[in-house]
Amino acid sequence: MVFNTNIRRARGLAAMSPERRREIASKGGRTSQARGTAHQWTAEEASAAGKKGSARYALRKVDQSGAAQ
Repeated sequence: MVFNTNIRRARGLAAMSPERRREIASKGGRTSQARGTAHQWTAEEASAAGKKGSARYALRKVDQSGAAQ
């Protein structure tokens, strides 16, 4: 007997519907808020994250424009 090992079935969260995944994530978020363990962004953290994202975006744009030449 020969088994086809190339066929994979989705498992875990990948096998769930988007609505079910959203429901599970929502429960986790509500629980962490209720327990007081949810992350609260400070103005400084938010600013640093924005700058980091902008810098990554700028580097990617430079790489793409350099590759086109």
